[in-house]
Amino acid sequence: MSANSADTGRLLEVVLVKGGRTKIRYPAELLQDDGTRIVVRAPFAGGTVRDFGFVRFEPGDVFTEYYWRDRWYAVMEVRDPAGALKGWYCDIARPAVLSGTELVVEDLDLDLWRSADGTDVRRLDEDEFAQSGLTRTDPAAAAAAVAALDELAALARTERFEALLA
Repeated sequence: MSANSADTGRLLEVVLVKGGRTKIRYPAELLQDDGTRIVVRAPFAGGTVRDFGFVRFEPGDVFTEYYWRDRWYAVMEVRDPAGALKGWYCDIARPAVLSGTELVVEDLDLDLWRSADGTDVRRLDEDEFAQSGLTRTDPAAAAAAVAALDELAALARTERFEALLA
C-alpha cells in the first residue's frame, strides 16, 4: 500500500516488539510509504536521557525512522532539537508490517550505530542476540538477522549508506 498525499502526515503508532512482548509503542508522523519503505518521524520516545557512551539520546531529539517490508533492519536518523545530526541507530528486525495505523516491528536484539561523520561504526548487542536463543528457536530468522547486520555494517562504512535513505 503506497501512501498518497492524503496519507502523508497522518499519525501512526510504532509498536516495537521484543521477545514476543511489546517493548514500547509511540506515535509517529507518516512521511512516506512507497509500498516497500515506510518513513516516519517521531520525537525521542524514551522519556529520559539514554547515554550509550558514544551517543546520548535526550528528550527533544527527533528520529526519522526508515522501515522496510522486505529488509531485516530499520534505520533511525537521530537529530538534536536544533536539527544537528547525531548519527544513525539501526535495529536488526524482521521486515516491518503496517496494519491500519500500527507499524509493527520485531526487534531481533542486534543493533548498529553510525556516527554523523561516518567514522564510528559499531556493532551492538551481539551478546544479547546470542542469549536470545533465536539461533535455536528460529535458525532461518537468526541467519537473516546476522546477514542483515553484516550488510548494514558494510554499507555504513561507505557513502552508499546515506543513499539508502534518500
